[in-house]
Order: sequence, then structure tokens, then C-alpha cells
Amino acid sequence: MKYKIGVVGLGVMGHNLALNMERNGFPVAGYDLDAKKTEAFLNGPAAGKNIIGVDSPSALMAVLEKPRRILMMVPAGAPVDSAIAHLKPHLEKGDILIDGGNSFFMDTERRNSELDKEGFNFVGAGVSGGEEGALWGPAIMPGGQREAWEALAPIFRAIAAKVEDGIPCVEYMGPRGAGHYVKMVHNGIEYGDMQLIAEIYDVLHRLLGLKAVEIADLFKEWNKGELKSYLVEITADILTKIDQETGRPLVDIILDEAQQKGTGKWTSQNALDLGAPIPTINAAVESRILSSLKPQRVAAAKVIHGPKVQFSGEREMLIQAARKALYASKITSYAQGMGMLRMASDEYKYDLNLRDIAQIWRGGCIIRASLLNDIMGAYERDPRLQNLLLDDAFRSAVENRQEAWRLFIQSAIGAGIPVLATSASMAYFDAYRSETLPANLTQAQRDYFGAHTYRRTDRDGVFHTDWSK
Repeated sequence: MKYKIGVVGLGVMGHNLALNMERNGFPVAGYDLDAKKTEAFLNGPAAGKNIIGVDSPSALMAVLEKPRRILMMVPAGAPVDSAIAHLKPHLEKGDILIDGGNSFFMDTERRNSELDKEGFNFVGAGVSGGEEGALWGPAIMPGGQREAWEALAPIFRAIAAKVEDGIPCVEYMGPRGAGHYVKMVHNGIEYGDMQLIAEIYDVLHRLLGLKAVEIADLFKEWNKGELKSYLVEITADILTKIDQETGRPLVDIILDEAQQKGTGKWTSQNALDLGAPIPTINAAVESRILSSLKPQRVAAAKVIHGPKVQFSGEREMLIQAARKALYASKITSYAQGMGMLRMASDEYKYDLNLRDIAQIWRGGCIIRASLLNDIMGAYERDPRLQNLLLDDAFRSAVENRQEAWRLFIQSAIGAGIPVLATSASMAYFDAYRSETLPANLTQAQRDYFGAHTYRRTDRDGVFHTDWSK
């Protein structure tokens, strides 16, 4: 018997994807450098299933159907190159290697080019949804040779998450590193979403004195409407969890020091290279960095003083303003992320379909939300839409909430509570809708000290002024 696909790397993500594929009718051959991991998998979760284990690359190739499909689930970076070097001597022309990890898209570009020259196919597939998604249905963002996608499509479509309309949350993204690029931006948007939610929680908790369970009730209610999403749903669950040792809400005793694996930072770094404005995502990355300065913040809190944290307005009005601010900020954050994808599509010749990207993000992935149905609709109305804020429905949604949005931010700033991502979203909105910005002064300064020249509003041409006269 020949097996449909091989999985190299049988950690939690690898073995969950293997179980998912087997459950959907695709026999799997598993291989791991750690033989004990393979044995534990075969004798545990894979017992009695149409899954076998092998002990070498040559044994793996011998049992796989041609062209061989080999999914590598190893950590990003050097381990991927090591796995490729380990497997490549045993490949034949037309075989397909798939990197299902969170690799940097430029690494995927390099690997795709190198392997393509030798006659092999290489697919960088972003996989979102965590361990549970891997087992029961992730969102998958594959990029690489189109013929490789065609050979993988039946498997990926079977194992991907499905939403109410039954459409699988997977689609071909584009050539070379397109899949990992889309996954990178997905993770950047994820950073923004998480930070926006955290800031709403912080203001309600610190400024209004709401307890965790009270905020949980608000998020549960909000999750029934326009804010319905996976992250809002799990936030409500998190806020109800009680620590068994102390009897306090668990969230209250978790150290306020967020970690990151790098994909959000990559998004910010690449946005600077592209010239794509994504202040909400940048603020989220910076917020995590600031959180890591815990000892400094503890010391600073003792000597640097801000305003008294108090609120004298209507509590219910601020609660409703928080809900509206979160929705408006999310729209603005997605507008930044989708705008970055459009710029990258042109820069890297990916030919990304933004409607399809919104479609596959509706299920399985971490940023799945009802909002994505509306984003799909916006790109169906105008496939070349430059910015979500230019779509009539989204423009109206943000404009109608901006008074509450501003109230929320002003209240937080007045109390000295940081809202980096929420205020960055508002600043982006105000900058994008401004016909004029103070860059005229910036350009004059550049010309003054560096003779960088400038253009004029009243006639064409490039000009320089001797400012010392």
C-alpha cells in the first residue's frame, strides 16, 4: 500500500495534522528524528488508525505515493533547512516538500527558488488554529508552485476548517513565499486584535473598577453581535477562570509580561520596508516589548506620577463607548493589514486575492470573526478596493462610532491609562481622512538641513530653497 502523505516532525502540531488527514481518508506515514516520539505516537493517538511510522528518509520515500507529498512540521529557521537537507537526497523530480511552520516569508522565497532549480516543488503553508485547529480544522494559507497546490488541494480542502456555507478555509495564495507572507500578516492582525481587547479590558477594570467576571459578562454579550469572534469568545472564558490556589480570578495573578515568537515583529519590519502604514499592529508589538520591561516599570511607577485614575461620567456610556471603540479599532486595524497585503502583492508579484484571504480567515484561524464576512463583501463589491475605510459600509460603521471611540480614548488618556493600539487606530483613521498633513513642514526641514528638495502645490517641478537668506 502507498500512503498519500508523509509528516516529518511528530510534535503536537504534526501528529494532530496527521490524525486530521487520516480521519479524512488520507493514509499517513510519519517520521521523526526522535524514534521515541514516533513510537509514542503510533502506540498512542495513532493506534488502530491508517498511520504508519518509518525510521529513515529512504523508508519514508518508499511508502509514499508519487509525486511524494511531505509535510514538515519543525520549528522555523535553521531546523527547516536541516530537515530539507536531510530529506533532499532521497527526493525525485516533482516531489513536494511542504513547510507548515511559521517561517519568515523571505526564507520561504529562498528555499522555493533553490529547490525549484533542482526540479523539486516547495510549498510554504501558513497553518493557523493552534493544536485544536490542527486536529479538527485549521485555516491553511499555501504558497508555491501552482502544480504543487493542485496535488495538495484534495488533502488540504478535506482537513481545513469549514464555516456555515461549507467552504473550506484554504485557498492557493500565490507563488513562492505568498502563503507564509499572508500568514505573517494574519499574525500581525492577531497581535493588533489581542492588544485592542486587552486595552478595553484594562480601562474597564482600572477606570470603572469592574471585576473580571463583570467584564466577562460584557464580552459574552458583545460576542453575540458585531464583535463576534474567537478572540472575544475566549477572552470571556479567560475572565471567568478562578485560580484554585487563591480563589481569585486567574487573570489577576498572571504576570503582565507578554511574550512573542516574532511574526508580529516581522510584520512591522516588513511594513517599514514596503512603506505600508500599520500603526495598530506596530503599537501592539511595542506594547508587548514595553510589557517585557517589568522591572523598569515597577521602579518607574514609584517615582513617576500621572493623573489620578478616576471617572466622573456615566459608567454605562463609557461601557458602550468601549464596545464601539473596539469595533471601530478592529475595522481600522484590518484596513491596515489588508492594505499591507495589497502593497505586498504588487511589490512581490504575488497576485493576492484579498477576498479569498478574508474568506479563509473566517474559520479555523485565531482571528476568525463575523467581521470577515463583511470584508469579503467589500472586496466582492470592489476587487481593487484600496482601503476598507473607502467602502461605504465600513466608512459608515466607523463614522457612526467615532464620537464614542473618541470618548473612550479621551477617558483613558485623562486617567493616564495607556491605550497604544486603540489610539493608534484612531490616529490612523484621522490621518487617512486628512486631505492635508504637516508633512509640508517636514519636507521644508529636510530641505533646510539636507537640501533634499520639495515639490509645490501651485506648480509642477522639484525645488530647493536657500533657507539661510
